[in-house]
Amino acid sequence: MNSAFTDVLLLLAIAVVLVWAFRRIKLPAILAYLVAGIIAGPDITGWIHDPDEYHFIAELGVVLLLFSLGLEFSLPKMIAMRKLVFGLGAGQVVLCTALFAIAAYLWLGDWAAGFVIGGTLALSSTAVVIKQLGESAQLTSRKGQMTVAVLLFQDIAVVPMLIIIPLLAASSDVAIWQSLAIALLKGALVVAVLMAIGKWLLPHVFREIAKLRTDELFVLATLLVALVAGGMTQLFGLSMALGAFLAGMMLGESKYKHQLEADIRPFRDILMGLFFTTVGMQLDLQVFVNNLHWIALGVVAIGLVKLLIVRGIAGVMGERAEDAWGSGLMLFQMGEFGFVLVSLALTYQLLPAELASMIVGVGVFGMALTPLAIQRCNSIIAPLLPKASAANETLPPQPNGDSSRVLVLGFGRVGQTVARFLATEGIDYLAIDHDAKRVQEAIAGGAKVFFGSASRRDILKAVHADEAELIIITFAEDERALEVLKALRGMNEHAEIIVRSRDDVRLQAMMEAGATQVVPDTLEASLMLVSQILSRSGVPIRRILTRLDHARRSHYGDMHGFYPGETTDMDPEKLDRLQFLHAVALPEHSYACGQQLAQLQLDDLNIKVKSVRRAEQEFTEVHGDFTLQQDDVVLLAGSPRAIEAGESYLLNG
Repeated sequence: MNSAFTDVLLLLAIAVVLVWAFRRIKLPAILAYLVAGIIAGPDITGWIHDPDEYHFIAELGVVLLLFSLGLEFSLPKMIAMRKLVFGLGAGQVVLCTALFAIAAYLWLGDWAAGFVIGGTLALSSTAVVIKQLGESAQLTSRKGQMTVAVLLFQDIAVVPMLIIIPLLAASSDVAIWQSLAIALLKGALVVAVLMAIGKWLLPHVFREIAKLRTDELFVLATLLVALVAGGMTQLFGLSMALGAFLAGMMLGESKYKHQLEADIRPFRDILMGLFFTTVGMQLDLQVFVNNLHWIALGVVAIGLVKLLIVRGIAGVMGERAEDAWGSGLMLFQMGEFGFVLVSLALTYQLLPAELASMIVGVGVFGMALTPLAIQRCNSIIAPLLPKASAANETLPPQPNGDSSRVLVLGFGRVGQTVARFLATEGIDYLAIDHDAKRVQEAIAGGAKVFFGSASRRDILKAVHADEAELIIITFAEDERALEVLKALRGMNEHAEIIVRSRDDVRLQAMMEAGATQVVPDTLEASLMLVSQILSRSGVPIRRILTRLDHARRSHYGDMHGFYPGETTDMDPEKLDRLQFLHAVALPEHSYACGQQLAQLQLDDLNIKVKSVRRAEQEFTEVHGDFTLQQDDVVLLAGSPRAIEAGESYLLNG
């Protein structure tokens, strides 16, 4: 087997295992790739003898990352947040870069290395921080907006840093400022060319590609645009990543933005994973272990500097103390672009390998601590705040003993629609939901909703579920709904409980658990569609309403069962709960021929006969005294296994 193939295979295997393990303990996938590189590198297993062999592929990952960044770059958003972006964001990047660069120069005596270290440590992790802010429902808070503004400016600042690092390494007699000026002129020329192409050519190209509705062609065209733009900037002596960023920014304002982003994401993530793996390979494990105490101290010191700088600038701008401290804490770590800059600096030999390993170690430690720091942000900064401010921290409102006639469990789209109609009719309601961000947004909009999980009995007691007259379970998670339903019936026997479910798989179980009415999404959607069709076909509205009411009162009895197809979900866990329809033709000498349905006792097999077709006649209501004959076609309803057994019984006995 080819050695390179074996290396890549082993690398993929260890990456898959580590990404799974790290995500299970809620750590970023970036750390998993770094650890995979450390394991595959020369210090542990030595699978990969020469990491430089993968450098070009890893560089493609950086190109696609910057292309995605360009797609997400929003000029209107930046203008709307300009005070925070160019005030707080620019101040943080400039001051942190300057302080860290001066400290590095005093230590190393090299301005080029000092600038690289300063720029690297000034950046924070956009990917990790934004994800954690979203998961902790802090993205829309003031400190969340401040953090996003700083990250936005940091992402912009990466671009000139990628231009400057190669210039620092150039062994030329021309002063760095002259080189930078020449690079800026080249950059302006490239930007003009790319913008012209993006405005006049690319929309027509993608319009023609979109007409063909061929996914692979769209993906190929996207990759080609990103790489051609990167190639153009490299041709002018600038970074490939800069060209990719400009290409993404050009297409970011087009109607194809979201499709491009979705198409490029799998390639970007895989290649970026490989890039971070190569960074891990370059980590000198002995240096890392020997300097672990310095690395830990570095994480704390860098975090404190960023915290104090953000707090100071935000304070001057008139932001609240708790928001300023919170934003500073969230930005304490080194970011993924820091690894990109370190890798680039190593390529141009601007940093010693030992120092690069220590910086990577600082980044790994910081990213590992980020989820914990953001989740516990309020409690960490509480000692820094006056007692009054700490007490006023915005937490999701908890149930406080309020009671209401109607209780809505789950405040997603369905729950909100229900609540809106109740409010319009002047009916008092109370809702609870376990999504903190949604609760805060809804409270701001005037909804009567509290934070809490409907699965917890103490929460149900706090909202007086034992006294409610009507309870609606709106989340379409059938297992959870069944669990909540049983808990509700244990404390309230008289309330009417309406349960929403995805389909009719657990309808019977829910009715047995005490539901007054179960409303399956799929069946209700079918009823609404039928009502529209019948209305437009001239059927009187009274007859339509009668039919709908009959279907609901019979718990959708006539609607259970469907004909399976190739795309039907045959999940073994669901299979026995599905109701299929299956037609069985009775040829000559079939066991069932000449027998009445009552004699066959099909109910014992959990099978229902929906109808019998005989020649041109169809019997839709058949009872126990109905006699089956040769060439009858019997329509059975039941679970897949029951239908299989029933068919065999009808034919062979």
